[in-house]
Amino acid sequence: CKSVLRLQNALKKTGLNASDPRLKDCMDKLQRSVTESFHDVMMDRELFHKCVGGNIVLLIQAFRKKFIIPEFDAFITKIDQIYDTYLFNVYSSLIHSVGESKQPFCLQSCVKPLEYAVAIHEAGTEKVHRYVGMEPSGLKFNKLYLDEEDKPHNPMVNAGAIVISSLIKVTRQTAYRPHVYMPRKMAGQEYVGFSNATFQSEKETGDRNFAIGYYLKEKKCFPRGAEMIDALDFYFQLCSIEVTCESGSVMAATLAHGGICPITGERVLSAEAVRNTLSLMHSCGMYDFSGQMAFHVGLPAKSGVSGAVLLVVPNVMGVMCWSPPLDKVGNSVRGIHFCQELVSSFNFHNYDNLRHFVKKQDPRRQDGDDRNKSVVNLMFAAYSGDVSALRRFALSSMDMELKDYDSRTALHVAAAEGHVEVVRFLTDTCKVNPFVKDRWSSIPLDDALQFGHGAVVKVLQEYQVACQEQDRLPVADIIPIPPKLETVEGMV
Repeated sequence: CKSVLRLQNALKKTGLNASDPRLKDCMDKLQRSVTESFHDVMMDRELFHKCVGGNIVLLIQAFRKKFIIPEFDAFITKIDQIYDTYLFNVYSSLIHSVGESKQPFCLQSCVKPLEYAVAIHEAGTEKVHRYVGMEPSGLKFNKLYLDEEDKPHNPMVNAGAIVISSLIKVTRQTAYRPHVYMPRKMAGQEYVGFSNATFQSEKETGDRNFAIGYYLKEKKCFPRGAEMIDALDFYFQLCSIEVTCESGSVMAATLAHGGICPITGERVLSAEAVRNTLSLMHSCGMYDFSGQMAFHVGLPAKSGVSGAVLLVVPNVMGVMCWSPPLDKVGNSVRGIHFCQELVSSFNFHNYDNLRHFVKKQDPRRQDGDDRNKSVVNLMFAAYSGDVSALRRFALSSMDMELKDYDSRTALHVAAAEGHVEVVRFLTDTCKVNPFVKDRWSSIPLDDALQFGHGAVVKVLQEYQVACQEQDRLPVADIIPIPPKLETVEGMV
């Protein structure tokens, strides 16, 4: 028998939230079991099967560590050290929050990539970019300025967002509350509200946006059938949409997941719409800080003057940070700091996958994955006599004395197969230990003798004698041995 509380705690460690809609049936049955008893409920096999039967596929993924971030408990421990008010959502539906994650706030400019994605999804790339460009402007986001074709530079500046709003307004004229319909689908039906006070304030104080609107009208930037006042009104409505860190992170995770909401499993946006959106978020999403963000963080992001930062780690997770104190550009100070710290701790930067780059933690790998892969590659190269592959492994700082499940090293395998050149490379260049014993207490020389590889036996005997003589020398007279290939500099 197992405790219900023990099961609930185990689920929490995998990153599955008790409020996850897909676990509703399981959680309801567990809750009924708890309320029917005054003590901690012990589940037998029958009760356990009854509770988890409908969610068995998801739970197997969780407990076998098959989510995108398998060691989720260790990952959030590191995250908790970085920041104090944020929420992030891994697209395999793992959620972790710190601070006021249920406090509603307005999206403001964070809605721009979402409305652009909706426009691309419904109208297509070609039609949308007849009216708006895709280049960074190098100017303030609310500047009265167009490109050489008399189009807004991109959808992330106010002029571009107003034009995109007019496109959506024309396309979805009959939709009920179109300003919250798609955002709610992106959020997996999590909280999406509307701040009427913010909407009225935007209309009353939006002189700059009205000026931009009239300038766009003069230059004939709006699509046929669009009314400038209606487009501005709709734009103000979009900026006044309320979310929490929880629902906002699901929106970001939908973008990270290629347009499929991780909670509902529904395709909300086309893959093309998501690709275009992330590209523009990467190049234009952070106001006048966009270039530095792309350089230092290397991830798509969008900020808003409400203090929100929407960050996407493609194929991994979506993040929503909310911290109202802003810098001079209009970005959240703590939000920027969190993004930088996240990338400095984990290899999420677009170019952290370059070879010989600074090694960072990869939370997507399960503990031992790297070592197991290295052992397999090393043993196969030794077995096949591939000296070139072994040289590459040595240059990449791999431990050339790694052991397999039988405690056999690459030197054991090469000696047993009779690959003289491999044995010479491992002994003369890598200086591996020739006296390592496997599970049968055999050293590499024993394998060479057993399989009758005379040339290998001679090389190993000479190397063993040299090693023994080296050990007998006084410390002051020891002949320096070239260092192991721990770094490229060391080998050179």
